[in-house]
Amino acid sequence: MSKISNKQMICEVLMKKAETDRQIIALASDARGSASMTPFFDKFPEQSVETGIAEQDLVSSAAGLAKVGKKPFAFSPASFLSTRSYEQAKVDVAYSNVNVKLIGISGGISYGALGMSHHSAQDFASMTAIPNMRVYCPSDRFQTEKLMEALIEDDKPAYVRVGRNAVDDVYAEGQVPFEMDKATVIGDGQDVLFVACGELVKPCVEAMEILKEHDIYATVLDMYCVKPFDEATFLEKVKDVSLVVTAEEHSPYGGLGSITAMSLAKNCPKKAMILSLPDAPVVTGTSEEVYGYYGLTGFDIAQRVIIAL
Repeated sequence: MSKISNKQMICEVLMKKAETDRQIIALASDARGSASMTPFFDKFPEQSVETGIAEQDLVSSAAGLAKVGKKPFAFSPASFLSTRSYEQAKVDVAYSNVNVKLIGISGGISYGALGMSHHSAQDFASMTAIPNMRVYCPSDRFQTEKLMEALIEDDKPAYVRVGRNAVDDVYAEGQVPFEMDKATVIGDGQDVLFVACGELVKPCVEAMEILKEHDIYATVLDMYCVKPFDEATFLEKVKDVSLVVTAEEHSPYGGLGSITAMSLAKNCPKKAMILSLPDAPVVTGTSEEVYGYYGLTGFDIAQRVIIAL
């Protein structure tokens, strides 16, 4: 199988499950194409809702459907879903504690040239701040598949952020060590602990391999569950390392780095390096170009760790 985007995998999982589960409903805010959900809308028109460019209506409608026993999955660009419909996510979904899965597509800086208006570098901060709202950011198609299968089976609110483009595999097909709300451990080094999510897991794995050539041994925690943060696994793996490095496609404020730093400060203070996007409008370019510009490639991350140590 050639590499695909995580959003395409979401569509494939929902189409498979919707064959037998008629309670699954997909909603889109004029974004079915961007969400790779057109095949679902074409095949299951009676299980599809198009709200148009009306993100607040999208989320409130999803909450209403959940109230009558449906399983709504609401798709919209992450930049708008986490801002324009924030009150609806907070009140209609989380405060009401209904079974709505908010799918933020084209997250981070994956909209590239469209710039800051379409980037979502604040969504972890805003969504994790809402009580009852879980926040997930899977790293590849195989983890996305496992996550979606689990979300279909539970009845709690969640926000899922995925990127726009096809991504490299982190795991092998059929070999994803997935457990809901538990970080996936990659490697067993005791010098450095990487804590990453989404598309920055892969560069951290690459950095781990590069560091081996310098006799520096790392472990990567794929913390796809940004909230609830898997503190138990984190504390188990962090106790012997010299340096903690977090990596995320997000502002330096309020995201995975902040959550990790709070846990360190509370439990076992250690030197930490938070790798993220800057607190500034991001330069224009593809994801790979932006990662390179801000030192978020595997090579760059490895070099930064070597200097820090």
